[in-house]
Amino acid sequence: MLTSKKLELRRSEIRQQLAELANIENPSEDEVRKMGELDAEYRTKEAQYRSALIAEDEERREAGEELETRSGAEWADLIGGFELRQAVLALDEGAALSGKTAEVVQEMRNAGGYRGIPVPLMALEQRAGETVSSGTPDPMQTRPIIDRLFPSSVAARLGVQTVNIGQGSVEWPVATSGAVAGWAATEGGSVGDATAYATAEKALKPDNTLGAHMRVTRRALKQSGEGLETAIRRDLSAAIGAELDKATLMGTGADGQPLGIIPGAATYGITSTPVGAAATWAEIRDEVIAFINANAASSPADVRLAFGPSVWGDLDAALISGTAVSELDRLSKHVPAANQALATALEPSTAVLTTSAGGIAPAFVGIWGGVDLVKDIYSDAQSGGLRLTGLVTADVTVARGSQVRILTDLAGS
Repeated sequence: MLTSKKLELRRSEIRQQLAELANIENPSEDEVRKMGELDAEYRTKEAQYRSALIAEDEERREAGEELETRSGAEWADLIGGFELRQAVLALDEGAALSGKTAEVVQEMRNAGGYRGIPVPLMALEQRAGETVSSGTPDPMQTRPIIDRLFPSSVAARLGVQTVNIGQGSVEWPVATSGAVAGWAATEGGSVGDATAYATAEKALKPDNTLGAHMRVTRRALKQSGEGLETAIRRDLSAAIGAELDKATLMGTGADGQPLGIIPGAATYGITSTPVGAAATWAEIRDEVIAFINANAASSPADVRLAFGPSVWGDLDAALISGTAVSELDRLSKHVPAANQALATALEPSTAVLTTSAGGIAPAFVGIWGGVDLVKDIYSDAQSGGLRLTGLVTADVTVARGSQVRILTDLAGS
């Protein structure tokens, strides 16, 4: 109980006792002395009560700041203790979930929408310091599993923002027209006609489901031990990440895929320019200038760029006449290398340029909830293996087409 509350209750008791003593017509010496003691105590408690309120007010403010972030901090702590190995063993052997893993699964199931065991996307991140358990008698030392080769996230390098959605759809109202500034031609003249402030909605809808399949043999389950935790997390994360990257850039909008940036250029209002020649800094510079003229960027350093490995090779091989400086050197002088990405998901003759205007990402990838991890109990029943399917609901949209530009038909040198 708070100190101020205790003091308030004591003051109430003293007032009640004083009221009883005050109703006595002829109080005795003891009753008079008692009234004096109670009155002195009441004045002391009053001073203590005011001091306690001042101290607790500061504590409340500090606690309020903590409460604002406590929910996120507690959830991050739970995710940090999530063990994917428990989820796999629960699907394979029916083992009970425990600890933080059980709490996370229960929280996500309360949100609904999962047939199997829900896995938060953050749990698929590789965690520092994880090693394969050792110390058991084994005549042969098994090294950590070597991951499959997947590219880094090109969409993230382009500034595409990932949005986690609990349920339903999410839309961004994007301004299409608004205030107009102009000079009065004459004294008392109009400064220009007003236009209506209008917006267009860009929506993310849970209409596309991505599935990542994995087959875990009985030998892998028995041999790897806790090493299976990191191996499955990395492999599942890489497979989902690579396919989301591909869909963000090249999604067809058909056959269950979301509409990506390049196939959806006309739909999103993105300018696509066929070059018909080998890639040079001059073509890319024209697109950078277009960004700046459209107020989508303030300098070349604000622009991000993704192209295929062959385009990168053409830029590096094209030397300026009489110098050892390549077109890639000229490009990197203005667009930092950290803003460049090699994307195998792109067509070899295509390049994509993006910029974040006013803090708004050029595109959004919406992911609903986490990964729904479902097992197949029949296909590998005879061999004792386990088949897992991780289901992710995702969508792609471009907020403003003016923040993205595409170059096509970049012929080889």
